[in-house]
Amino acid sequence: MMDWTTRECRYFHRQLTQQALLYTEMVTTGALLFGDVERHLRFDDAEHPLALQLGGSDPADLAKATKLAEQWGYDEVNLNCGCPSDRVQNGQFGACLMAQPELVRDCIKAMQDAVAIPVTVKHRIGIDDADRYEDMLNFVVTVAESGCDTFIVHARKAVLGGLSPKQNREVPPLKYEYVYRLKRELPQLNIIINGGIKTHQECELHLQHVDGVMLGREAYHNPWLMAEVDSRYFGQADPLQSRQDAVAKMLPFIDAELAAGQRLFYSTRHMMGLFQAQNGAKAFKRFLSENAWKADAGSQVLADAAALVGGPAR
Repeated sequence: MMDWTTRECRYFHRQLTQQALLYTEMVTTGALLFGDVERHLRFDDAEHPLALQLGGSDPADLAKATKLAEQWGYDEVNLNCGCPSDRVQNGQFGACLMAQPELVRDCIKAMQDAVAIPVTVKHRIGIDDADRYEDMLNFVVTVAESGCDTFIVHARKAVLGGLSPKQNREVPPLKYEYVYRLKRELPQLNIIINGGIKTHQECELHLQHVDGVMLGREAYHNPWLMAEVDSRYFGQADPLQSRQDAVAKMLPFIDAELAAGQRLFYSTRHMMGLFQAQNGAKAFKRFLSENAWKADAGSQVLADAAALVGGPAR
């Protein structure tokens, strides 16, 4: 979710659900240890509960970065062992780490020793030809020796050569049964499933077999999906009654961002899918696309775009 789940995106998503755990885009250890820490770690208190996802493979560097996350107030740190991009592979982290479970174990142990907040792992069911269930089981069992008890599993393998990141989200087949079996055989662990999940009905089916569900691109492209999360899964009242309420909730945040010198587009680009399946959804997206990037665009642009939307499309 690089360049997707930015702090503007997360603030918007938090208006839709008060309970779901939100994750940052992946931040590398190098960016934190040698770059602008505030730019990468700054967030609004309203975003809690919030997890920082890290990319890296050096235990000492990951420990330092995890300590920074705790100091900045994050609720969890997640080590990415699932991203298949060439840039990530060249940095020796992401999905290629699944070939080195002992190193991942040592990384997680160093991270845990540095902080009191939870440290978790996100990974694939396998990589390249190491895609048997037993390969994934060995990875998880080895990493769990660190004391890590939460694994977020994207139920596709990653092909590290020959497929683009987009193809790696679509071409390798989903094998949900691998994740279900992992939970059956390691019931003491928290197993969260991810990959290709688009509806609440699918979420509820998965929750019969595992401990949690992670939504990625579907939550981004169809954010109103999250507006039922609190009542469906947490027994809490949903925070919004309508999509127009979500727009109204964002206006003060956007005004503050504009006052700080931020362009409108950096907030509204994450809201493009808010009115999916509503009459006027295309007009909403078109109006924002044509106007939100302008240097003088204010929050009224978002309000005017939302005014173009009617009820559900028939």
